[in-house]
Amino acid sequence: MHVSHLSLADFRSYARVEVALDPGATAFVGPNGQGKTNLVEAIGYLATLGSHRVSSDAPLVRMGAERAIIRAAVVQGERQQLVELELNPGRANRARINRSSQVKPRDVLGIVRSVLFAPEDLALVKGDPGERRRFLDELITARSPRMAGVRSDYDRVLKQRNTLLKSAAMARRHGGRSMDLSTLDVWDQHLARAGAELLAGRLDLIAALQPLADKAYEQLAPGGGPLALEYRGSTGEGLPAVNTREELYELLLGALAEARKQEIERGVTLVGPHRDDLLLKLGRLPAKGYASHGESWSYALALRLASYDLLRAEHLGPEGSAPEGEPGGGRRAGEPVLVLDDVFAELDERRRERLAELVAPAEQVLVTAAVEDDVPGLLAGARFVVADGAVEKVAS
Repeated sequence: MHVSHLSLADFRSYARVEVALDPGATAFVGPNGQGKTNLVEAIGYLATLGSHRVSSDAPLVRMGAERAIIRAAVVQGERQQLVELELNPGRANRARINRSSQVKPRDVLGIVRSVLFAPEDLALVKGDPGERRRFLDELITARSPRMAGVRSDYDRVLKQRNTLLKSAAMARRHGGRSMDLSTLDVWDQHLARAGAELLAGRLDLIAALQPLADKAYEQLAPGGGPLALEYRGSTGEGLPAVNTREELYELLLGALAEARKQEIERGVTLVGPHRDDLLLKLGRLPAKGYASHGESWSYALALRLASYDLLRAEHLGPEGSAPEGEPGGGRRAGEPVLVLDDVFAELDERRRERLAELVAPAEQVLVTAAVEDDVPGLLAGARFVVADGAVEKVAS
């Protein structure tokens, strides 16, 4: 799979831009602040319905504009699809596939798949648990687009449950009448059901990712491993060995019941996937706090390379059909677009060349760099100069 054309209107710094792309390596080169990352950010948004730089859509709309448009032509084998997202901050976003308006934004998931390497990836190792939860959840959605609905359901139930708990906590603190919390049992069941589905997806992902991440780290930093991925749940006890969804549901339900008194006192949900973490270990020690800067970078890159290898190897379903619960019958998942956003400037020469060797065989690699020398020779391909709001292809 590759993106053959990218069109932006009122997205970030661009009033309008059209970029024709080819398979293989493409580099966007230009001084910082000229809009290189905006281009690859748009492709990432089509793949995840989110930005790797900001948590809301408002900063993605050009100042003074009411909305932004991201449109891409995507080639998968002999098939081409046109996918479009209209970003409307404060209102519902809109989507079109092959110019049909009868789709939801969630329906575009799976058409464009990408794996992004960016300086922000260091937060996967050194940052808060939320960074690692986001990494897991975006990847399980890339593997199975229907998980976007599960994540949405979980977030909706969590918000409703927190509202009820907050009201109960405020009433308690101000000496008012005790609230009727009988509906809390219903919310517990909904939260545990969606949470079990999300938790099962994460655990399955970690099992698949572990050997790939260990292999990638050894390729980037020979002799520096091994690394281990350990899931840390908020239930206060070990996860069941079988990890069926029903077992996870019962586990979460029991943990919610046990934590209820404390949750009412604090006015917030204390148990569930939203409180979990992914422990990254290098050797026997946690990478966070113990790994050097170079080791942390290699760890983050290994996670992204493992994600790419996993998505490349997996298919949404056999040719001519879609798996149960998935949209897009007949659509087979393609190799992800690899995006390397200003990554090479952060790496020493050895890691830079090793990473280039590992990603060069990909069907499509998009690189951003401030200077030409930051782009390894192995990724020599199409070149675009980005400056003063313009994106110009350099003649080869």
